[in-house]
Amino acid sequence: MDLDARFPSLPHLRARARQRLPRFVWDYLDSGTGAETARHRIRAALDAVLFQPAILTGEPAPDLSTEVLGTRWSAPFGVAPVGMSGLIWPDAERLLASAAADAGIPYTLSTVAAATPEQVGPATQGKGWFQLYCPRDPAIRADMLARARDSGFSTLVLTADLPAASRRERLLASGLTQPPRLTPRLALQCALRPAWSLARLRHGMPSMKTLEAYADNATGGATAHIGYRLRVSPDWTYLEETRALWDGPLIVKGVLRAEDAPRLEAAGIDALWVSGHAGRQFDGAPAPLDSLRRIRAACTLPLIYDSGIEGGLDILRAIALGADLVMLGRGWHDALAALGAPGAAHLAKILRADLCANLAQLGANRPVDLRGTEILARASGP
Repeated sequence: MDLDARFPSLPHLRARARQRLPRFVWDYLDSGTGAETARHRIRAALDAVLFQPAILTGEPAPDLSTEVLGTRWSAPFGVAPVGMSGLIWPDAERLLASAAADAGIPYTLSTVAAATPEQVGPATQGKGWFQLYCPRDPAIRADMLARARDSGFSTLVLTADLPAASRRERLLASGLTQPPRLTPRLALQCALRPAWSLARLRHGMPSMKTLEAYADNATGGATAHIGYRLRVSPDWTYLEETRALWDGPLIVKGVLRAEDAPRLEAAGIDALWVSGHAGRQFDGAPAPLDSLRRIRAACTLPLIYDSGIEGGLDILRAIALGADLVMLGRGWHDALAALGAPGAAHLAKILRADLCANLAQLGANRPVDLRGTEILARASGP
């Protein structure tokens, strides 16, 4: 199969993924919350950033490498955490961790993944990131951090923008339960998607493997999944305690307000992750690209961006406005669902080629060179 001809872009992979995934799995991956207007704002903000192409700049010599948090990455993009990644494609966590390590880009494992740090850590080659949904019990937090560290995860990502569960109405209407349970309705959807179903049969139904060790400590109703029954809404004290427990780089994810950046910097946080949770948490949030510009002006920390990225041009847009790394979540899972194990490597190839093609049009060799250049239109907002 000529992958470049059949799937030359992420939207092509996404279309194929939708054809191969059962409806409830697609809705889990693709849905936002509320009326999903935040997703439209995310896309509109990216599209509003335009550049002035350059001429007579000579032969391109692209260099996509970038250093963030003491590591030299081969490209300025990586894999964002996605909960229950293994529901979307069997063994997704290890497949993506291995592909990221081979590509020289960061991979982030979710607390609520379908694989444990011990299972995934070796595939990261010591450069993995572990994303923490904050446990209420201090002993569980300490144990979880020790497991991540001992498994080879070097960087901790504390997610701060989930004080409570979002509703994700489209997902609720799909009939998916947590833990996933095969009802007659879902079984019919699976029967219509044999490629996913056969792969799923070989691996069994997924669960939140990391959290299973702490099931006896879970509180609250049985209808809420274990992640929410163990979780607490973090505050500044929780962040300070976590900083004291983790001796490696610590990133805070979900930052949208510029006024929070100086306090986070003063608290010893090593990088900020500007994210609107891809429109999955709060439908009234601004486009994070708008926040990115203000946060870049408010602190000197490395900035990571996610939400709405569909190609190399979007990555350049975020970098031009202040990002040091740009992460994708849905996109990698679209690629796995479309192509199976080869999907991640193909998407990395697509993103690199798109980055190089667009840099050539702009007369730049490095993405960071676009900062301070003339941008014809910026993201909406002040």
